[in-house]
Amino acid sequence: MIQVVRGWRDLPPQQRGAAVAIGAFDGVHRGHQAVIAGAREAASRLGVPLAVVSFAPHPRRWFQPDVAPFGLMTPDQMARALEPLGVDRLYLLPFDGEMAAMTDEQFAREVLGDGLGIAHAAVGFDFTFGKGRTGSPEALRRYGETSGFTVSVAERLDDADGLKLSSSAVREALKAGDMARAAAILGRPFAIAGEVIHGDKRGRTIGVPTANVGMGDYVRPAFGVYATRTRLPDGRTVDGVANLGVRPMFQTEEPLLEVWLFDFDEEIYGQVIETELIAWIRP
Repeated sequence: MIQVVRGWRDLPPQQRGAAVAIGAFDGVHRGHQAVIAGAREAASRLGVPLAVVSFAPHPRRWFQPDVAPFGLMTPDQMARALEPLGVDRLYLLPFDGEMAAMTDEQFAREVLGDGLGIAHAAVGFDFTFGKGRTGSPEALRRYGETSGFTVSVAERLDDADGLKLSSSAVREALKAGDMARAAAILGRPFAIAGEVIHGDKRGRTIGVPTANVGMGDYVRPAFGVYATRTRLPDGRTVDGVANLGVRPMFQTEEPLLEVWLFDFDEEIYGQVIETELIAWIRP
């Protein structure tokens, strides 16, 4: 089972010394997976654990606190997406004022070298780091030479249409209701995880009970009706349909995912479910 480590200071020896892939990794899409593959090769060659270094909250949320919701996954979803890729450990570094003020050299030496004690860093071709985003893969390689770690850089990965595989491209596809396109970039369907909250129970009165989930910081896909597949806390999956949009009876302008689960009538209020949006059906 993947180990989640929050922070980088005063780590015990058994949580140091990994080959790491570094980035926000929102969505853990196919481009991210190429970076992780570079770290996996190094981990195998060096005989060390494979880890991912990410940030919580997302750096964009720190620098633009009022920006519209844009997330593609929660930290728990990230951990689950990384586990099948062979990742042993997920470092979630707090992106706060201290982290934002670090120069590229400070981040490389203090966080990666002294704090995590990494053996190797794998990054994307467009990776930047440090205050003002002044650090580059080449700079990281220089710092690694004196801090005891090597560096590999993943090349740009395009899909068959020549479009960059990026988190931004996933968000654009979701906003357009193109779930197939989003899934092609992600390597799996986009999924929303959240606690089931009480609704107006109108569906139950007509024999079609629903599970209502708030959208939180997820990017807002196109509103409408979707074909879905929901994973329950016990691991079962249930097909269904869902409506994504604003529900006036909730007295809020925040959108809600209202899921009808086929042949299912169990009470799941307060439980966390994960619903894949398989296909957009209609507005």
